[in-house]
Amino acid sequence: MDRLIIGEVLKPQGIRGELKVKTFTDFPEDVKEFGTVYIDDTPYKILTFRVGPDGAAYMGLRGIPDRNAAELFRGKKLEGNREDAPPLEEGRHYIVDILGLNCETEEGEFLGVVKDIANLASDVYTLEKEGKKILFPSVNGVIVRFDIEGGKIVVNKAKFDEMAVY
Repeated sequence: MDRLIIGEVLKPQGIRGELKVKTFTDFPEDVKEFGTVYIDDTPYKILTFRVGPDGAAYMGLRGIPDRNAAELFRGKKLEGNREDAPPLEEGRHYIVDILGLNCETEEGEFLGVVKDIANLASDVYTLEKEGKKILFPSVNGVIVRFDIEGGKIVVNKAKFDEMAVY
C-alpha cells in the first residue's frame, strides 16, 4: 500500500498519552481525515484530535495510554494511506510524487534530480547533480510547471540562477 508522510511527533502532551504533532499537510485538520496513522509500520487509530493555537495537532491514538508510552514516539514520522488522503486542488502535488523527478530549464537543460523538499517559509528544493547539491526556494515563479507523468519539473532559468545556492 502506498503511504504518505503526514507529520512528525514533536513530544508527548499531558499525562494521557496525547502526542503533539507537526503536520506536513496544508491544513493540520487534514491529518484527522486519515482515521488511522502508521508509526514504524504499526497502525494506530486516531481517537482524539484537535489543533492547538500554535498550529500543531494534538492527537490521542489507540494503544498509547499514557505519557511514558507517548515518550517513545518522540521524533517519529506519521504516515497515512494515500487512498485516505484528502483530494488535492488543481496544481498541487504530494512531496512524495515530486521526489526523484528531474529538474530542467524551459530550454531542456538538466539541472539535477529532486532529492528533498524542506517545508520552511517557502518550500526549499534540494537537487543533486554529479554528487553536488543545489538548493533553491519555490518562490517568485522559479518553478514554471510540474510534469509528474513526464518525470520532471521545469524551472525558469533566470529566476533559478538568481535563487539557487550551490
